[in-house]
Amino acid sequence: MKNLFREQAIDALADPQLRDNFRGAMDFLRAKRQSVFTDAKELEALRSLGHQIKAATLAKLPDLLEQLEANCTKNGIQVHWAETSEQACEIIHGIIANQNGKLAVKGKSMVSEEIGLNHYLEERGIESLESDMGEYIVQLANETPSHIIMPAIHKSKEQIAQLFEEKIEGVSYTDNVDELIGTGREILREKFRQADIGISGVNFAVAETGTLCLVENEGNGRMCTTVPSTHIAVTGIEKVVATLSDIPPLLSLLTRSATGQSISTYFNMISSPRKPDEKDGPNEVHLVLLDNGRSRMYQDESLQQTLRCIRCGACMNHCPVYSRIGGHAYGTVYPGPIGQVVMPQIEGLEKQGEMTEGCSLNGACGEVCPVEIPLPDLIRKLREQKSASPEDRGVTPGAGSQRKPKEVFTWKLWKFVYGAPRLYKLLTIVFTRFHHLSPKSMGPWTRYRSAPKPAAKSLHQIMSQRQQRGANGEPK
Repeated sequence: MKNLFREQAIDALADPQLRDNFRGAMDFLRAKRQSVFTDAKELEALRSLGHQIKAATLAKLPDLLEQLEANCTKNGIQVHWAETSEQACEIIHGIIANQNGKLAVKGKSMVSEEIGLNHYLEERGIESLESDMGEYIVQLANETPSHIIMPAIHKSKEQIAQLFEEKIEGVSYTDNVDELIGTGREILREKFRQADIGISGVNFAVAETGTLCLVENEGNGRMCTTVPSTHIAVTGIEKVVATLSDIPPLLSLLTRSATGQSISTYFNMISSPRKPDEKDGPNEVHLVLLDNGRSRMYQDESLQQTLRCIRCGACMNHCPVYSRIGGHAYGTVYPGPIGQVVMPQIEGLEKQGEMTEGCSLNGACGEVCPVEIPLPDLIRKLREQKSASPEDRGVTPGAGSQRKPKEVFTWKLWKFVYGAPRLYKLLTIVFTRFHHLSPKSMGPWTRYRSAPKPAAKSLHQIMSQRQQRGANGEPK
């Protein structure tokens, strides 16, 4: 399947409103992050601790997942395992069907976006309504999130005002932010009361206690997980941590890296359905643990580092490419640097290999990652794998799918020439003597650049002439 990343990036660069929206948003988010990480030594110590916690978790991931299942089951949470996106959707639909559910309200969940849950449920007659304000906006616009933390960051308040006027009956145009938020709140509050099912993601799943932790700012996550009679949480298997003591440093890294907050407005801990002496909460809690390629990532020692991600979005906020083209240009659920690492491993390099080229390898994403994922190194490795020879393809699906015979031949020829001094010297003489005949077009390279033109003299010739002048007593 052809990836449209290149064409979509060109279209995004030609959209001045989009670029202006992202420019302002990225500047704001970077400044906010900097304002809460004022002590460089504390930041590095905290990043190192976050790295250690996630690395230790991955080292015993299979055992922790079994412990999580056992403790969740003990607490009354029903645990389901899904190997693929399709299986996860089938499980969730089955739970809803057993409850005769017709309306599900959803808290923010990138995993539900990954598996295409909304479309799956809607095709089967179940309304699935996003309750996060940003997610609600993009759902209303029939779009996908353009950022993993701020889904509607690509829209200005004027664009949102126009959207509300067009899509919501009885709403007049206003670009007053408080009024727009009030409109969304009024609609969603009624939906919370009507919903049979609440669906959420999970930020951290604690194996020690069987606790599901949700981080949020709007309170919609708390509404989704307490008002409906059934709560379904869906998450990737990498979100497990060993103990409750692992949470505070990761939470501090997450909130400060994502939105520049010392702590989020709400931190929810769910360990069981409603108990007999409790006045609110669901009668049933289900946890769907999704693999969807994560076990395959786990098998590769270097690519396994992808699973340390806590989904803060800092890599996107500091990426010069993402800042200029936005999330939709990538055409994937996870955009930006983390998307360039995650999506080729989930969907295959034959489909998503081209997006790895949308990186200047400036290193900013690796420098700001709160758990020290070496994103530039992983992007570079995936670039190698998409053109890898059969013996070097590893476990990534689609490895070698973009290997081009002409390119392979060119590099073999380059290696041969550079390994033969006499041939190299002869070709250097030819290129310098006939430099004026060099082509003005060299394929994609010259689409945005001037064609390289060989110099009239090689470096060896210039240095030899200088040495000769020095030997003759002439100025060099």
